[in-house]
Amino acid sequence: MFPQNRPPAPLQPPPGSSASAAAAAAAAAAAAASGTAQSLKLTYPETLDRIKEEFQFLQTQYHSLKLECEKLATEKTEIQRHYVMYYEMSYGLNIEMHKQTEIAKRLNVICAQLIPFLSQEHQQQVVQAMERAKQVTMGELNASIGVRGLPPLPPTQQLQAQHLSQHAAQGLPMAPHPSGLPHPGLALGGSSGLLALSGALGAQLAAKDERAHLEAVAAAAAAAEHHRGKSHVQLDTAAPLPFSHIYSLGLRNPLAVQGAYPTGAFGLPPPGVNGELAGAAGYGAGLHLVSPHMNGSAAAAAAAAAGYGRSPGVGYESPHPHMRVPGLPASLQPAASGKPAYSFHVSADGQMQPVPFPPDALLGPGIPRHARQIHTLSHGEVVCAVTISTSTRHVYTGGKGCVKVWDISQPGSKSPMAQLDCLNRDNYIRSCKLLPDGRTLIVGGEASTLSIWDLATPTPRIKAELTSSAPACYALAISPDNKVCFSCCSDGNIVVWDLHNQTLVRQFQGHTDGASCIDISNDGTKLWTGGLDNTVRCWDLREGRQLQQHDFTSQIFSLGYCPTGEWLAVGMESSNVEVLHVSKPDKYQLHLHESCVLSLKFAYCGKWFVSTGKDNLLNAWRTPYGSSIFQSKESSSVLSCDISPDDQFIVTGSGDKKATVYEVIY
Repeated sequence: MFPQNRPPAPLQPPPGSSASAAAAAAAAAAAAASGTAQSLKLTYPETLDRIKEEFQFLQTQYHSLKLECEKLATEKTEIQRHYVMYYEMSYGLNIEMHKQTEIAKRLNVICAQLIPFLSQEHQQQVVQAMERAKQVTMGELNASIGVRGLPPLPPTQQLQAQHLSQHAAQGLPMAPHPSGLPHPGLALGGSSGLLALSGALGAQLAAKDERAHLEAVAAAAAAAEHHRGKSHVQLDTAAPLPFSHIYSLGLRNPLAVQGAYPTGAFGLPPPGVNGELAGAAGYGAGLHLVSPHMNGSAAAAAAAAAGYGRSPGVGYESPHPHMRVPGLPASLQPAASGKPAYSFHVSADGQMQPVPFPPDALLGPGIPRHARQIHTLSHGEVVCAVTISTSTRHVYTGGKGCVKVWDISQPGSKSPMAQLDCLNRDNYIRSCKLLPDGRTLIVGGEASTLSIWDLATPTPRIKAELTSSAPACYALAISPDNKVCFSCCSDGNIVVWDLHNQTLVRQFQGHTDGASCIDISNDGTKLWTGGLDNTVRCWDLREGRQLQQHDFTSQIFSLGYCPTGEWLAVGMESSNVEVLHVSKPDKYQLHLHESCVLSLKFAYCGKWFVSTGKDNLLNAWRTPYGSSIFQSKESSSVLSCDISPDDQFIVTGSGDKKATVYEVIY
């Protein structure tokens, strides 16, 4: 590295110089050489020490910056969590405003019906009470809230409350949320406590308005009772009821359930922070809406299902005497001391009767007893689509921009064995279907292109892409002969693809809004589709035409066709599951979910099926009458599910960025 120290060359005396001068010059040169060597010996250790000190300083600085970075990341996560919380509370207030407006409008109708039959004196009392309701000030409202132990509302929510007070008192319709849709990120799990808080706060906002209105209603009802002998007044059944009971009747607000999904809206909106779905336009009408009559927690629902459990003879009884059935008319709600049903038979004329389950409802071959979790697959993004291979060895999970492949044949901690990058990084996979041979995977999502993956190669690769005019694909189905693929498009069309030639064969047109879900009969002759236009349609694949149409009052989020019988199960935005006979007018209506039913799948034996929802629940039902077989509670909204071809495993994908594999126990 450095030249070896060599003795200096003897200096030659210049011509004409004396020998003594030459000797002096030689001595001076020797002294200089000695000094240089000594200086070098001292510099090496000092330089090394200086480098070591610099390295230690940089290392200390690195650790300091790393700690600062971690601290900032933690603060960012906390800020994001607060953002979600505040957005949810704000939107919860918006939803409550709509609900209270509907209640106020009904109360106004009741008053208008009663006032003409009252004496002049009582009419004046009622009118004064109604006027008093219209003049509630923010100071009075905050004072009322303060009495209940809550802090005064912030200015923005005061404006919202004032807006509610004015419109509710006048019985005027209110404008929906600017997007027409609830905040999608809050639709997916983990925020039930926040939602309950926002719901409770929203209920407080109109409490004073409602009390004033109820004073008017009570006065009118009392007057009508007093003058019963003079006029035969048929009172509205809600008139004498306390506000809490009116609220529990579930006056669902139509303003909160309107509008179509924007591009990429169905199934999931763009997921956001902390495993929740976020974005201003997303999961669609009513996903954020929690029915006001659901005052039991999801845990209570799970306990209720456990109570239904293995008692087929009393499957429509609940151990919770005050539990109300979502969406059930008040006429069928039992008294406070009764036990409500959760499964109803609906006849052709619309009559609903609780189902007396047969003795073998939960017994016999092919009926599971329960399911236990055996694997958790940490995908890292919200899992919008799942499927399991025929061999039950591999699970495919679709999230943001990619599908991950997992080997579940071995126990222990899991990491994906492969990642298939299908879409742009910010777009979500909505559906993935595996051909039975396990060699081909078809993937669709928030893009106009479907990708067909060859899994037989050492490294999976895209072997074809199918492009349609629709901006997004919400669901996929494969024909029994594996020659044709059907894609549900965001424009409402059903596109039929030839998988061999990778060409578009035809389109089924009928849905007036996005086609959200799809299934095909085992013989491959009929296709069933559900849409955001509140319809379920049946298509004849041989003749290429629509055969049936079933109209509902709720958007359709999921459906499944029973492999062994003529039953179609449909999952609703309204939280109901309905099981239709495809050739008869009667059906069953099932009420155990507390919110939107996001996915549904029949077991291959046809004897049972599962449904999952925004309420974090996985429910297993007996075909067709819906006896509750088992129920599992997850930690976030359950967005997707699949059942293995041997009915031994269930896979779910959820909003907390993971998939769960269950073993079915018989």
